[in-house]
Amino acid sequence: MTETERGPRDGGALSAARSASDAMSGFLEAFGGFRDEIKTRLTQQEERLTMLDRKTLSARTAWERPALAAAAEAEPPHRKAFAAYLRSGDDAGLRHLPPEGKALNTAVAAEGGYLVDPQTSDTIRGVLRATASLRQIASVVNVEATSFDVLVDHSELGSGWASETAALTETATPQIDRISIPLHELSAMPKASQRLLDDSAFDIEDWLARRIADKFARAEAAAFIGGDGLDKPKGFLTHPKVALSGWSWGSLGYVATGAAGDFAQTNASDAIVDLVYALDAEYRANATFVMNSKTAGAVRKMKDADGRFLWSDGLAAGEPARLMGYPVLVAEDMPDIAADAYAIAFGDFRNGYTVAERPDLRVLRDPFSAKPHVLFYASKRVGGDVSDFAAIRLLKFAVA
Repeated sequence: MTETERGPRDGGALSAARSASDAMSGFLEAFGGFRDEIKTRLTQQEERLTMLDRKTLSARTAWERPALAAAAEAEPPHRKAFAAYLRSGDDAGLRHLPPEGKALNTAVAAEGGYLVDPQTSDTIRGVLRATASLRQIASVVNVEATSFDVLVDHSELGSGWASETAALTETATPQIDRISIPLHELSAMPKASQRLLDDSAFDIEDWLARRIADKFARAEAAAFIGGDGLDKPKGFLTHPKVALSGWSWGSLGYVATGAAGDFAQTNASDAIVDLVYALDAEYRANATFVMNSKTAGAVRKMKDADGRFLWSDGLAAGEPARLMGYPVLVAEDMPDIAADAYAIAFGDFRNGYTVAERPDLRVLRDPFSAKPHVLFYASKRVGGDVSDFAAIRLLKFAVA
């Protein structure tokens, strides 16, 4: 049957079916596009949320990260390598430093230690200068040898008056002495637990520098004054001491206070005046008093004949107190006032005492000897001795 042969009813049904099919196809196509659009938007939203979470996590991590760990990312390679060596013993970073880094962390192959990087070393030296040590007023030299020799000409050249025709006579020839200052090893060995070292918020280098500085400062200060010279610097108070009237090179001259273990009952300040003028004029220009706090407390109360205090405090911050116009170094290792004690020294210590030291500071990490702690063996070499016996005078608390 042809289309024209069908009735109106049959043609209408076919047309309606085709319209419904076309509508359904259009709906499905539109729904598919809508579904794809929704899927695309969901994917984009998920990507945005993922990126936001990553940024939030990164910001949170940066905020929660300890200051030392965050700062370590910007630290120079030699400091990061040194910190890694202290925490875990990993020396790979030290071995692979560029030439300029190796210049800052030189390996001591025979001992397995490494030189402290310049920033840490500067911290230690700064603390040493800030302590009440004789190195503040003494001559400090850096040497690369095992000792430092000081050549001193302390004898007189002979002379005489000559006439026009008289024969000249031979005069005395000056003699030169050599004072050898050997360098001794000063060491400190602080320790820390491995768990503490693993904590990235712990400032290892600052802790180590303060521990070593405290140990070295106290040991040096004591040795420069009272060291016996056996495996340590020789202190100036350990040299022979004689009355000024019998003084000779190789010993330190002293003046007495006139009372055993105290100043004289009358005119107590005369002993201070006598001590000042027992030093030759060429040394007095740069002279300094050295005493401990107890002695300074006693001297601070002294007045001259006109009722004026001999002691005056510094006029500006950082300036030392002055006694009779000369600066005072308060060194706690000086002896207290007692019978026959040499509690006060006065002299030009820049000429009178020399500190010789090597500029390098070595640190050796030992994680085995004291488990679960890690030992840090730090050492430097330093020596000291009197270099001019005429430049230092002592005050003896005795009758004579």
